[in-house]
Amino acid sequence: MIICTKQETMLVSQGLFLKRQYFIYGRVLGLLTILVALIAIVCNHFGNSESASYLRMAYDMKTLEDNFRAKNESCFILGASGETGRELLKEIVSRQIFSRITLIGRRKLTFEDKSYQSLVQEVVDFEKLDDYSAAFQGHDVGYCCLGTTKAKAGTEGFIRVDHDYVLNSARLAKAGGCSHFNLESSKGADKASGFLYLRVKGEVEADVEKLGFERYSIFRPAVLLVDRQESRPAEWLARKFLGPLSTMFPTAMSIPITSVVRAMVVNTLIAGEKRVEIIENNAVYNLGKVAEK
Repeated sequence: MIICTKQETMLVSQGLFLKRQYFIYGRVLGLLTILVALIAIVCNHFGNSESASYLRMAYDMKTLEDNFRAKNESCFILGASGETGRELLKEIVSRQIFSRITLIGRRKLTFEDKSYQSLVQEVVDFEKLDDYSAAFQGHDVGYCCLGTTKAKAGTEGFIRVDHDYVLNSARLAKAGGCSHFNLESSKGADKASGFLYLRVKGEVEADVEKLGFERYSIFRPAVLLVDRQESRPAEWLARKFLGPLSTMFPTAMSIPITSVVRAMVVNTLIAGEKRVEIIENNAVYNLGKVAEK
């Protein structure tokens, strides 16, 4: 007969409890993975899988670039120090479609590549943006990739950057002659949303629309697949979880950042049929595929 001490009994009980918990967590994670996969399949099914092929057939990048280049237009980029802005700048510089590129930001950026030497950089204070209205003068196209997070800036800071800075910049751009304003927003943006992030994104979309640009393009990408230089734990976890799914269903719940910036460029080259266009994640991905020709 084996007699266990009270301490040994407690250790055995704890071990059984932990095994039971691991089993439950494993089952939950497995079910969650299956659920996400099913959602991805449904989203991908309802997405227009043929539109990317159609767009590639309908548009030739070289022709689009040549025709646009002949217009001799200039652009500005807000948020070129961020992930999307940095990739967008690289895409625009490599294609040489604008006669002049201006970066508007809090600080001057440094580049080693000689292809960036012709960039114009305007350093501004977003808290006193009206004092820097000259920086927004004389641009045909504007790209806004400004953004932060609640975790980084707090609630008030997030609203100030993602709404106030964006709206004030758009207002000055409109007054400065910008005819086509491009805004990087987010999938699910809705001014009536109960989630702060999506509500602010939806509010700034609506407020910029009221400014009356000749053409206003809103891009609503899903989770961006990119290795950020700054730490965003929630996005890192989402990328690790969604990364494998993206290989099978690229537009269901995420999107490569390269697809987003290519879509912004391609959309600029294509003459817009609507004054205001909202480009959802699936359409963003398909537009980006055009640039791969």
